[in-house]
Amino acid sequence: MHTTPHDNGRLADLERLLDVARQLGATVELDPLLAAIAAAATSVLDCERATVFLLDRKAGELYSRLATGIAGSPIEEIRFPVTLGIAGEVARSGAAINIPDAYADSRFNPEFDRRSGFRTRSMLTIPLVAHDGATVGVLQLLNKLGGPFAARDEEIAGFLGTQAGVAIHRQLLLEQFAVKQRIERDLNIARDIQRGLLPRDPPVIPGFDIAGWNRPADETGGDYFDFMPVDGGGLAITIADATGHGIGPALVVSETRALFRAVVLHKPDLQRAVSEVQALLSMDLPEGRFVTAFFGVLSPERNTITYLSAGQGPLVAYSADDASFCELPSQGLPLGLMPEMEYEPAVDHVLAPGDMLVLLTDGFFEWTNTADEQFGSERVTELVHRHRDASAAELIDVLYRAVIDFSGGTPQGDDLTAVVIKRLKGKP
Repeated sequence: MHTTPHDNGRLADLERLLDVARQLGATVELDPLLAAIAAAATSVLDCERATVFLLDRKAGELYSRLATGIAGSPIEEIRFPVTLGIAGEVARSGAAINIPDAYADSRFNPEFDRRSGFRTRSMLTIPLVAHDGATVGVLQLLNKLGGPFAARDEEIAGFLGTQAGVAIHRQLLLEQFAVKQRIERDLNIARDIQRGLLPRDPPVIPGFDIAGWNRPADETGGDYFDFMPVDGGGLAITIADATGHGIGPALVVSETRALFRAVVLHKPDLQRAVSEVQALLSMDLPEGRFVTAFFGVLSPERNTITYLSAGQGPLVAYSADDASFCELPSQGLPLGLMPEMEYEPAVDHVLAPGDMLVLLTDGFFEWTNTADEQFGSERVTELVHRHRDASAAELIDVLYRAVIDFSGGTPQGDDLTAVVIKRLKGKP
């Protein structure tokens, strides 16, 4: 069979392209993949330089991760809006553009040449298309050796662009998956650390039944509760809720916990302790961030809890004597709003046998059902009254199951935290 030089040339091109396809399929990282595409393009199409621009759809920009010259030396990253330039036009239209004389074309921007010292003569720009037809980037080829790019070069470049587009799309998906896995690992670590800061066991206080519970809406949450023994056999009790939920609020409440623990050990006066925590937090929190918190010190000798609420509420108090409820007042605004803010003196609340203090973050009260109706405080008080003889831990479980049933399957939109303090009946 007779073959012409033209046939031999096409066969050689095909072999080179197949070799490129094998290289692209074997590369498992994005930057080496882009380098392989640029190197293959300069070699197969006999040009001086190749630049791969990736399309950032969210930012509406094209950007280069790598560009090569004859010696393969890297140049600085380029990033520009997809509305600009020849590369932008190719990304938007999905059609190749072949320019024999760059400086004779009004669309050409010579600024890069001026900055780099490179002189662009001819230019072939092709879209890089994924298997689903979506443009993932642009390959720009500069200065065909021996003259402008021909129709045959466009054909070869189109094949290369298809292979490269599929390979790039694959690697971008793999990178996104790797980033997602890394984020998930980091969040799991953060969740474990935060869970480790919560009390592992309920406190044992004579004459009282006390329980706490927390369930964040995400891997980490902006709520916390804490129990800490203090001098004289008392117990410092905290429940707090930072604005939002997730890793940011989790860091905020972790700082709140650490500050209060450190301050209250040296300043047992709650008013002074909370005011100092408030001042320190205000210096750290950005504008618009704050923490609502309840700080209390339970005295089993006096059967009282001395408390100060920084915007935390409602604080549900149950009186066993007449089966009544009341909401305890707050003593000031949430933490972190104003550094100079001072709080009112702490308040003593007496707990008679059978009395309870039920502290819930707003994730309970504000969880809505499919009719966009909130769970509300009335349902909380009704459940507390009906299950008044249950243990503190059992009552928290009742409240949680009730809000889940009420929601009708709507997703948990906020963190849930509960503390129940119950004075036992028949105890002095």
